[in-house]
Amino acid sequence: MPTESTRCRFRRAPRPLPILGACLLAAALLPGSTPLRPDSPTPVAGETSRGPLDRRHLAIVINAADPLSETIGRAYQAARLIPSAQVIRVRFPPGEPDLRPEIFRSIKRTVDRLTPAHVQVYALAWAAPYRVGCQSITSAFTFGLNARFCAEGCRTTALNPLFARGDVRRPWDRLRLRPSMLLAATSPEMATRLIERGTASDGTAPPGTAYLLSTSDPARNTRAAGYGGVVAALASRFRVRLLQSNALVGADDVMAYFTGLAFPPGIRTNRYRPGAVADHLTSFGGRLTDSSQMSALRWLEAGATGSYGTVVEPCNFPAKFSDPGLLLTYYLRGDTLIESYWRSVAMPGQGVFVGEPLARPWPAGPSVRSDGASGARPRRGR
Repeated sequence: MPTESTRCRFRRAPRPLPILGACLLAAALLPGSTPLRPDSPTPVAGETSRGPLDRRHLAIVINAADPLSETIGRAYQAARLIPSAQVIRVRFPPGEPDLRPEIFRSIKRTVDRLTPAHVQVYALAWAAPYRVGCQSITSAFTFGLNARFCAEGCRTTALNPLFARGDVRRPWDRLRLRPSMLLAATSPEMATRLIERGTASDGTAPPGTAYLLSTSDPARNTRAAGYGGVVAALASRFRVRLLQSNALVGADDVMAYFTGLAFPPGIRTNRYRPGAVADHLTSFGGRLTDSSQMSALRWLEAGATGSYGTVVEPCNFPAKFSDPGLLLTYYLRGDTLIESYWRSVAMPGQGVFVGEPLARPWPAGPSVRSDGASGARPRRGR
């Protein structure tokens, strides 16, 4: 994972800023990018009244050439009672990590044609492919193939129009984007456990702890500069612990776990509550089935319900990874996993979202401000 100086092998990291502040700065500096528009203190009334997404708003995309994808998709349809009209089948060679762009374009045309107009998000029922050329497959399904969401070397990418947009309750209706998440598993048993954790979490308002680990790896610890703001913003609503450690071992109440290492140790020693989120800032956590570092799938195997990782070298920009404060703020207000995760990453073009998309541990409550990650004042783009 190079830093700003390409191939410098972690000699120095980009100057860390509070997490949301870094993303706002990137928005101001990135030429030609979509303007960043964090949500206002009072979300749009019409959007808020409709509440978070549910089974009516999700379509499952299944690779009919892959028996495991069929198993995952059918299980999820049954568990979440997804209408048959919202189950879309396509065919492509299974198991390859990188889907060729020309094949993807054909698949995307089919999916677009078959998607009912009211659908707002996709669950992709496979672990591979996780990449399309220089993009993750979740960004490719969401944004289409778009070179602005790629980067050669240590460069920023186009911004996510959904970043910090808690006012956007229906992304397809408002932005003509359908956020995507891999319902990823490497066996039917793993898929069953993941789906069961997601459905079991719904509306439980679980007790637990969010663990923010500041590690000894300076190049992968760039999110830690914003951890203090996360603690301050969320302390009155949820228990957050900031640890100066490379490992969390033996915790029995994990609701969130954020760290920065290539191989976080001891993750299977912890107990993860249904609906838990966990990810690690490193170069290739999103290479789900063939990574030289720890795959984000290891978090799901350990008991988490959602995770995220990059599929091509992103360099260590915090904006290319989840902002823990934003993710938890949206999750705590009653948004689904897919909504919360997608709103927390400023530049997700190189990263893949994995998990059970409709998991919603907290019931929908009054609208809350969504700028708590760093205390930045919300503002609207023109």
